Order: sequence, then C-alpha cells, then structure tokens
Amino acid sequence: MEDQTNQADQIRRQLPPFTVVLTTGMLLGLVGWIGLFLVVILTVPNLGPRWLMYFLVTLAITGTFLPIVHYMHKRFPSKPAATSMVLVREALLFGVYADVLLWLQFGRALNFAEAAFIAMGLMIIEILIRWRERVAWTPPVSEEE
Repeated sequence: MEDQTNQADQIRRQLPPFTVVLTTGMLLGLVGWIGLFLVVILTVPNLGPRWLMYFLVTLAITGTFLPIVHYMHKRFPSKPAATSMVLVREALLFGVYADVLLWLQFGRALNFAEAAFIAMGLMIIEILIRWRERVAWTPPVSEEE
C-alpha cells in the first residue's frame, strides 16, 4: 500500500507546475472570452466573424478546462505521467467538442444522443492516444554510445 502511494506521489511530481498551467489557462481563457464578447457585441454574424467565433470559443473553453484537466491528472495519476502536451491536448479536446456542438446547434441538427456519441468518440480517441503512449517501447541506452 505504501509503495503505491509513493509511486503515485512520484507521478504527481512529474506533472507541470500548477502556476504555469493556471497562467496559460488564464491567458487563453481571457483572450477567448473577451474576444468572444467583442465578436458577439460588435459584429454581424457573417462568414468571417462566425469563423472567428469558433476560434475564440476554442480558446475560451481550452483555457477554462486547462486547470481542471491538470487537477484531474493530479488527483488521478496515470502512468506515464501527463506532460504539458497531454494537458493541452486534453483541454483542446473540450474546446473542439464545444465547437462541434455549436456548429451542429447552428444547423439545428444537435440532439442529446448525437452529443453523447461525439463525446464518447473523443474520449475513445484520447484513450487510444494515451494507450499508444503507454506501450511505446524505447530501447535502453547502452554505455558504449
């Protein structure tokens, strides 16, 4: 039992520092939310501002979920430990999910089952990527090299 606790603590220490994650999340979130507010207030929903809205929604949701994803990895450590790229990728998946739901809602094609299947598909993609990272084999470094 103590060995598992020590192993989990070692994995938690390999995570990026929370201050860096929080700063990055706040920067992304503020740019996204303020930009989204300005796009909604100051523009007409033509093609250009609509694409800008999708981009800003991605930034806002990614920045909002980045500290949450860091907390989840700190609370439930996995092997190998999540790097900063993993944290950003998982937070970005939340942003992509929000964009897809927004896109479908504009076309009046969104329903609960479709949203659930899209969420399951994105979760399966992330699980397969993390599985690939876990089983990646690297040869040991020999002393001669």
